[in-house]
Amino acid sequence: MAIIYPVLAMVLLTMAAIAILGVRRFAAVRDQQIDPAFFRAYRDNEEPESLRIVSRHVINLFETPVLFYVVAIFIFVTGQADGLLTGLAWMYVAARYLHSYVHLTSNKVMVRFRLFVLSLLLLAAMWLLFAVQIIVS
Repeated sequence: MAIIYPVLAMVLLTMAAIAILGVRRFAAVRDQQIDPAFFRAYRDNEEPESLRIVSRHVINLFETPVLFYVVAIFIFVTGQADGLLTGLAWMYVAARYLHSYVHLTSNKVMVRFRLFVLSLLLLAAMWLLFAVQIIVS
């Protein structure tokens, strides 16, 4: 059951990023930084960089994190949620929170990249450990 908590934390991060995007889009339209018609077709060359960064980040939260959700569900359903897998899940979520913080604030690309790679390695470790536990059991 403990594996559910990092999943909920990841969902919270995703919802927060979507909310930030919504607030920034509303402000950009209100402040006439972008024409509301932009949102009909989302032509990249018309989106202000400040919005494009947040938009990209939200998209990013629906890419590799999907593999996290899948492995977490598999871990839960198969009853493999031991301390190590749950710990790896929390470390993955922590790395994603740090990645989000960097992406949405300073946006230092190399820091962001290192955090992304760390999260990817943690995710790979979760999948590998899960696979080993399933094969062995």
